Amino acid sequence: MVHRAGARAGDLVFVTGTIGDAALGLDVLRGGPAALALADDAAAREVLASRYRVPQPRNALARAVRDHASAAMDVSDGLAGDLTKLCAASGVSADIELSRIPHSPAATALLSRGAIGVEALIAGGDDYEILCTVGEDHAADFVQAAQAAGVAVAEIGRIVAGDASLRFLDRQGRELVLKRLSYSHF
Repeated sequence: MVHRAGARAGDLVFVTGTIGDAALGLDVLRGGPAALALADDAAAREVLASRYRVPQPRNALARAVRDHASAAMDVSDGLAGDLTKLCAASGVSADIELSRIPHSPAATALLSRGAIGVEALIAGGDDYEILCTVGEDHAADFVQAAQAAGVAVAEIGRIVAGDASLRFLDRQGRELVLKRLSYSHF
Protein backbone atom coordinates (compact mmCIF):
# COMPACT_ATOMS: atom_id res chain seq x y z
CA MET A 1 0.00 0.00 0.00
CA VAL A 2 1.24 3.48 -0.84
CA HIS A 3 0.50 5.97 1.94
CA ARG A 4 -0.07 9.73 1.86
CA ALA A 5 3.11 10.41 3.79
CA GLY A 6 5.75 9.57 1.19
CA ALA A 7 5.85 12.62 -1.08
CA ARG A 8 9.27 14.29 -1.40
CA ALA A 9 10.39 17.63 -2.79
CA GLY A 10 10.94 17.26 -6.52
CA ASP A 11 8.31 14.53 -7.00
CA LEU A 12 5.84 15.11 -9.81
CA VAL A 13 2.12 15.26 -9.03
CA PHE A 14 -0.22 13.12 -11.15
CA VAL A 15 -3.98 12.61 -11.32
CA THR A 16 -6.02 10.10 -13.24
CA GLY A 17 -9.05 10.78 -15.42
CA THR A 18 -10.73 14.17 -15.33
CA ILE A 19 -11.28 16.41 -12.35
CA GLY A 20 -14.54 18.11 -11.37
CA ASP A 21 -17.09 16.07 -13.32
CA ALA A 22 -18.77 14.56 -10.27
CA ALA A 23 -19.22 17.98 -8.63
CA LEU A 24 -20.71 19.24 -11.88
CA GLY A 25 -22.92 16.15 -12.03
CA LEU A 26 -24.30 16.90 -8.58
CA ASP A 27 -24.88 20.50 -9.68
CA VAL A 28 -26.76 19.24 -12.75
CA LEU A 29 -28.93 16.98 -10.61
CA ARG A 30 -29.70 19.88 -8.27
CA GLY A 31 -30.57 22.23 -11.15
CA GLY A 32 -27.65 24.57 -10.45
CA PRO A 33 -25.55 26.79 -12.73
CA ALA A 34 -24.08 23.86 -14.68
CA ALA A 35 -27.57 22.51 -15.40
CA LEU A 36 -28.72 25.92 -16.61
CA ALA A 37 -25.64 26.41 -18.78
CA LEU A 38 -26.11 22.95 -20.31
CA ALA A 39 -29.88 23.24 -20.77
CA ASP A 40 -29.49 22.58 -24.50
CA ASP A 41 -27.03 19.68 -24.12
CA ALA A 42 -28.75 16.62 -22.65
CA ALA A 43 -25.79 14.37 -23.48
CA ALA A 44 -23.34 16.52 -21.47
CA ARG A 45 -25.77 16.71 -18.55
CA GLU A 46 -26.11 12.92 -18.57
CA VAL A 47 -22.34 12.34 -18.74
CA LEU A 48 -21.79 14.61 -15.75
CA ALA A 49 -24.66 13.14 -13.74
CA SER A 50 -23.33 9.66 -14.49
CA ARG A 51 -19.86 10.61 -13.18
CA TYR A 52 -21.52 11.62 -9.91
CA ARG A 53 -23.83 8.61 -9.66
CA VAL A 54 -21.42 5.91 -10.85
CA PRO A 55 -17.77 6.55 -9.91
CA GLN A 56 -15.16 4.81 -12.05
CA PRO A 57 -12.50 3.54 -9.63
CA ARG A 58 -9.07 3.28 -11.23
CA ASN A 59 -8.29 -0.21 -9.93
CA ALA A 60 -6.37 -1.03 -13.10
CA LEU A 61 -3.68 1.44 -12.01
CA ALA A 62 -3.02 -0.21 -8.62
CA ARG A 63 0.16 -1.99 -9.67
CA ALA A 64 1.63 1.11 -11.34
CA VAL A 65 0.92 3.17 -8.21
CA ARG A 66 2.48 0.50 -5.97
CA ASP A 67 5.54 0.21 -8.21
CA HIS A 68 6.22 3.89 -8.87
CA ALA A 69 4.37 6.29 -6.54
CA SER A 70 5.93 7.77 -3.41
CA ALA A 71 2.53 8.88 -2.01
CA ALA A 72 -1.07 8.37 -3.13
CA MET A 73 -4.71 8.77 -2.21
CA ASP A 74 -8.08 9.07 -3.89
CA VAL A 75 -9.68 12.35 -4.84
CA SER A 76 -12.94 12.13 -2.92
CA ASP A 77 -13.30 15.54 -1.28
CA GLY A 78 -11.82 17.61 -4.10
CA LEU A 79 -8.37 17.80 -5.65
CA ALA A 80 -7.33 20.92 -3.73
CA GLY A 81 -8.39 19.56 -0.34
CA ASP A 82 -7.07 16.07 -0.87
CA LEU A 83 -3.71 17.30 -2.16
CA THR A 84 -3.53 19.53 0.91
CA LYS A 85 -4.02 16.42 3.09
CA LEU A 86 -1.36 14.46 1.19
CA CYS A 87 1.13 17.33 1.49
CA ALA A 88 0.43 17.77 5.21
CA ALA A 89 1.00 14.07 5.84
CA SER A 90 4.27 14.25 3.89
CA GLY A 91 5.47 17.56 5.39
CA VAL A 92 5.74 19.23 1.98
CA SER A 93 3.85 21.61 -0.30
CA ALA A 94 3.11 21.69 -4.04
CA ASP A 95 2.93 23.99 -7.03
CA ILE A 96 0.09 22.99 -9.35
CA GLU A 97 -0.41 24.31 -12.88
CA LEU A 98 -4.13 24.88 -13.36
CA SER A 99 -3.83 24.52 -17.14
CA ARG A 100 -2.51 20.95 -16.73
CA ILE A 101 -5.42 19.67 -14.64
CA PRO A 102 -7.47 17.43 -16.95
CA HIS A 103 -11.13 18.31 -17.50
CA SER A 104 -13.82 16.64 -19.56
CA PRO A 105 -15.16 18.35 -22.68
CA ALA A 106 -18.31 19.36 -20.75
CA ALA A 107 -16.30 20.93 -17.91
CA THR A 108 -13.99 22.67 -20.39
CA ALA A 109 -17.00 24.12 -22.22
CA LEU A 110 -18.50 25.40 -18.97
CA LEU A 111 -15.18 26.98 -18.00
CA SER A 112 -14.68 28.64 -21.36
CA ARG A 113 -18.22 30.10 -21.30
CA GLY A 114 -17.68 31.44 -17.78
CA ALA A 115 -20.59 29.39 -16.42
CA ILE A 116 -18.34 28.03 -13.65
CA GLY A 117 -14.96 28.84 -12.22
CA VAL A 118 -12.04 26.48 -11.88
CA GLU A 119 -12.49 26.45 -8.10
CA ALA A 120 -15.77 24.55 -8.55
CA LEU A 121 -13.82 21.80 -10.31
CA ILE A 122 -10.78 21.49 -8.07
CA ALA A 123 -12.64 21.92 -4.76
CA GLY A 124 -15.66 19.74 -5.64
CA GLY A 125 -15.84 16.18 -4.44
CA ASP A 126 -16.67 12.64 -5.51
CA ASP A 127 -14.30 12.28 -8.48
CA TYR A 128 -12.67 9.14 -7.01
CA GLU A 129 -9.67 9.60 -9.25
CA ILE A 130 -6.17 8.78 -8.04
CA LEU A 131 -3.82 11.50 -6.87
CA CYS A 132 -0.20 10.45 -6.55
CA THR A 133 3.35 11.70 -6.45
CA VAL A 134 6.09 10.05 -8.47
CA GLY A 135 9.82 10.68 -8.42
CA GLU A 136 11.05 12.26 -11.63
CA ASP A 137 13.23 9.21 -12.31
CA HIS A 138 10.13 6.94 -12.24
CA ALA A 139 7.71 9.23 -14.11
CA ALA A 140 8.22 7.80 -17.61
CA ASP A 141 7.75 4.24 -16.33
CA PHE A 142 4.63 5.30 -14.41
CA VAL A 143 3.10 6.95 -17.48
CA GLN A 144 3.94 3.90 -19.60
CA ALA A 145 2.36 1.56 -17.02
CA ALA A 146 -0.76 3.76 -16.92
CA GLN A 147 -1.04 3.63 -20.70
CA ALA A 148 -0.68 -0.15 -20.63
CA ALA A 149 -3.44 -0.29 -17.99
CA GLY A 150 -5.69 1.94 -20.11
CA VAL A 151 -5.88 4.70 -17.51
CA ALA A 152 -5.31 8.33 -18.47
CA VAL A 153 -2.88 10.17 -16.21
CA ALA A 154 -1.80 13.80 -16.26
CA GLU A 155 1.18 15.45 -14.63
CA ILE A 156 -0.19 18.60 -12.98
CA GLY A 157 2.66 19.96 -10.87
CA ARG A 158 5.54 19.34 -8.53
CA ILE A 159 6.06 18.77 -4.83
CA VAL A 160 8.13 21.50 -3.16
CA ALA A 161 9.91 21.60 0.19
CA GLY A 162 8.32 23.35 3.14
CA ASP A 163 4.90 23.56 4.69
CA ALA A 164 3.54 26.61 2.88
CA SER A 165 0.05 26.43 1.40
CA LEU A 166 -0.31 24.79 -1.97
CA ARG A 167 -0.07 27.13 -4.91
CA PHE A 168 -2.44 26.83 -7.87
CA LEU A 169 -0.87 28.77 -10.72
CA ASP A 170 -2.43 30.08 -13.94
CA ARG A 171 -0.62 30.16 -17.31
CA GLN A 172 1.12 33.41 -16.35
CA GLY A 173 2.34 32.00 -13.04
CA ARG A 174 -0.17 33.99 -10.98
CA GLU A 175 -1.57 32.25 -7.94
CA LEU A 176 -5.29 31.51 -7.68
CA VAL A 177 -6.36 31.99 -4.07
CA LEU A 178 -9.13 29.53 -3.28
CA LYS A 179 -12.06 30.38 -1.02
CA ARG A 180 -12.50 26.69 -0.23
CA LEU A 181 -10.31 23.64 -0.69
CA SER A 182 -12.79 20.79 -0.68
CA TYR A 183 -16.33 19.63 -0.42
CA SER A 184 -17.77 20.31 3.02
CA HIS A 185 -19.98 17.55 4.44
CA PHE A 186 -21.53 19.92 6.97
